Amino acid sequence: MQGHFTPEFTNKASEIRRVASIDALRGFDMIWIIGGDRLVHALHKAMPNPWTAFLARQLEHVPWQGFHFYDLIFPLFLFVVGLVLPFSLSRQRVEGADRGRLYRRIIRRTVLLFFLGLVYNGLLDFNLHNLRIAGVLQRIAICYFVVALLVMNATIRGQISVTAIILFSYWGLMKLIPVPGIGAGILTPEGNLAGYIDRHLLPQPYCCYPYGDNEGILSTIPAVATTLLGVLAGHGLRSAMAPKRKAAALAGAGIVSLLTGMLWGHWFPIIKNIWTSSYVLYAAGWSLLVLALFYWLIDVRGCQRWGFFFKVIGMNAITIYVLHNQFDFGCVARIFVHGFIGRLGPWAQVVWESSVLAVEWLFLWQLYRFNIFLRV
Repeated sequence: MQGHFTPEFTNKASEIRRVASIDALRGFDMIWIIGGDRLVHALHKAMPNPWTAFLARQLEHVPWQGFHFYDLIFPLFLFVVGLVLPFSLSRQRVEGADRGRLYRRIIRRTVLLFFLGLVYNGLLDFNLHNLRIAGVLQRIAICYFVVALLVMNATIRGQISVTAIILFSYWGLMKLIPVPGIGAGILTPEGNLAGYIDRHLLPQPYCCYPYGDNEGILSTIPAVATTLLGVLAGHGLRSAMAPKRKAAALAGAGIVSLLTGMLWGHWFPIIKNIWTSSYVLYAAGWSLLVLALFYWLIDVRGCQRWGFFFKVIGMNAITIYVLHNQFDFGCVARIFVHGFIGRLGPWAQVVWESSVLAVEWLFLWQLYRFNIFLRV
């Protein structure tokens, strides 16, 4: 399956039958990063009502403890990174592919993902003093590297065991190890262990709270578990189970994970910024439920047309993630809307955000048409 990041663009056809819902799910996740969130906020300003207010609120991160839809975006992407690994590394390992070549590919992809993350954070500005080392792509790179090695060398039972060990160990670290001058088990922004470690080992600037980094050092450990939960879902999709039963099993696992995360949250609160173990399970529950829905609609029922819009985005997710930060797609959109957008009153921002999204999608569609993919 075309499910991994490679260092070059490729126009080779996939040699493995794709699970179409995975690309659509990845695209659905990515659209909220590249402008879907701004479109919803613009819609709420143009047409304020309880429904648009609810949607706009869901597309904002909670300040600390709790969960909004926007807090699902990153763990869902990591979940999908893990989801595709059984379709590639596990298959190639079973087929006897050269392990040295596979390890070199894993290392190459890890390094290039981390490098792209630094570029996204402003490496090419050469203002190294203000360069943020941590970041989304950097965390993806680390999680991909660790989990890919586990998929290469551990059985499914071993992968389950590692996931459980990570979640419980992180709980123990965060609750039992005291922060000097504050104490143990303090999960406030200024008092938690993960933030303390970031402040002493990770150079500033930080994101997205002042006492540590949202993609910091210690909190990357449970993010590995998020990716591993995606791997376990991928094993389920690769199994010989009937498609309808797979969808039902994914949904059932999602409900169990969701409820477990909620229950664990009473002792270890759901906090995205430090990626608590309850947050891992709660986000994985929603990820499994969304995957089950996409898989049932697209791969089981065969309703693929509606997912094409998301598929185009999902097959070049890293491309658009990096480029939307480095290139002003609005300069293209402005060519087509500058003559009338100023006359639209409160709807001007809605049309503007829709136009920028349309330009981004059409760019990706051209890549799709010519089979050019920067794989992830």
